[in-house]
Amino acid sequence: MTKDLYTNTVVIGSGPSGYSAAFRLADLGINTVLIDKKNVLGGVCLNNGCIPSKYLLHIAKVIKEVKKLNNFGLKIDVKKINILNIILEKNKIIKKLNNGLKSIAKSKNIKILNGSAYFNDKNSILLNLNNTNDKIKIFFKNAIISSGSKAIKLQDIPYDNPRIWNSTDALNFIKVPKKMLIIGSGIIGMEMATVYSALGSKVDIVERSSKFFSFLDSDITKIFKNSFKDDFNILLGTKIVKIIEKKEGILVNLNNFNGFNENILYDVILIAVGRKPNVKNLKLNNVGINLNKFGSIKVDEKLRTNIKNIYAIGDVTGNPMLAHKGSYQGKIVAEIIYGKNIYYDPKVIPYIIYSYPELAWTGILEKEALEKKLNYKVAKFPWSFSGRALSSNNNLGITKLIFNLDTNRIIGGIVVGSGAGELLGEISLAIEMCCDAEDISLTMHAHPTLYETICLSSEIFQKKCVDII
Repeated sequence: MTKDLYTNTVVIGSGPSGYSAAFRLADLGINTVLIDKKNVLGGVCLNNGCIPSKYLLHIAKVIKEVKKLNNFGLKIDVKKINILNIILEKNKIIKKLNNGLKSIAKSKNIKILNGSAYFNDKNSILLNLNNTNDKIKIFFKNAIISSGSKAIKLQDIPYDNPRIWNSTDALNFIKVPKKMLIIGSGIIGMEMATVYSALGSKVDIVERSSKFFSFLDSDITKIFKNSFKDDFNILLGTKIVKIIEKKEGILVNLNNFNGFNENILYDVILIAVGRKPNVKNLKLNNVGINLNKFGSIKVDEKLRTNIKNIYAIGDVTGNPMLAHKGSYQGKIVAEIIYGKNIYYDPKVIPYIIYSYPELAWTGILEKEALEKKLNYKVAKFPWSFSGRALSSNNNLGITKLIFNLDTNRIIGGIVVGSGAGELLGEISLAIEMCCDAEDISLTMHAHPTLYETICLSSEIFQKKCVDII
């Protein structure tokens, strides 16, 4: 049975980009229908990504910090940690946030429908409702595609083996594997290595590239790589030749250009080689929506596809696939539909790896400044000179800022250290506000704090820092 439904705007996907768009549309008085395959809001980020992983990373951070205090007699026995309780608490947090989103949607009178949607034509979609044979034909004036992304699968991997995990499996474990292989040294790989090594796993990361985070400044990646040398191994320039399923585990043949060739038995393999847009089942060909060569939906500066009343936001628009990019786009597109003459044009996008220590960056880094032949200067403040870092046992860190010498304005920044992601807020705002070095250094920063390393870096640029040799 098919029913008809009419709305101004339909939003496909209820992750951070989708629900942000729907909530803002409702605030602006625009009738909105929000669709998701799942019966809960929040998408991958809330249910199987950002939020649960950050809870587990918080646990990992506490474990690692306590381990640092072993020399003072404060010890923790990882073997006595109740994994089930950790997972139950994680699920409680997710449920609380799910209920919060549901309450917000209800208060804004947003109609939520659960099922699989696909385009019928430029002004209608068909929705197969969950757990029923019923369909709804939704007629719309505007549509927003925010269907997110899914994990990339590798060829010749026995995915039906329960020992082969994706990122969702890694967040819902009930037993910590003794030995774990992670394929991929990106953000997900690094964060899961941090979690499992803290919980007692012996972790190897295998990466085909011979360089570690090659798009970042080499001086920073060297510090970052050195920070986890005692926690887990990373095998660069290495490929998997063969995987053999055995009763006691998975035997993996690894080799690299240095002549390394070894068979290693692992309890679990986590595939973390990236994500791709969720567009396959939307039947975009029915309306002729254009994709780029990477399979992402092409949009203009107003987040419109080539079909002017159909917009796309979040992961479906390609890299960077970040929740905060999606939610930012969601609010922008809602106001564009409302009629405001605005554009999606952020000066910077923040990136954070929530490992221990964290790595965070934004804007133009030194590597890019060199490639663009900019007239720039770097200012670095090592955390070994920070009273706050030393007193909290976090001296392994650095704050690095990049300034344009023609204007003295800050154009980029990168931080390694505990809580680096929180420090990135001031750097991003300073770049967006076109601050120069004096704007930063003449803003009084609290002492002792880690964020004062931003001020001190700007003083180093101006050659007036008194806190460093």
